Amino acid sequence: MKIFATELQGKVVMSNDGKLLGEVDNLVVNTTNGEIKHLLLRSGEGIDPKDYKTDRQGRIVLPFKNVISVKDVIVLGPMAK
Repeated sequence: MKIFATELQGKVVMSNDGKLLGEVDNLVVNTTNGEIKHLLLRSGEGIDPKDYKTDRQGRIVLPFKNVISVKDVIVLGPMAK
């Protein structure tokens, strides 16, 4: 999948079962190879960030490898707990 980082910022992120997780605030990128490692989300309404790994700023940290679709919204596949 080839995509520009600017296309991801501000996109809504949903789980594959339709749960609204939040909006992309920023990305974590491997500077050696340019690979996107994680999405950093501002959490959506009704989402408790305590249920997810968060960064120092309270943003939800989700692995980019779980992304299954990037269109109008970003859809994530199942995540290991």
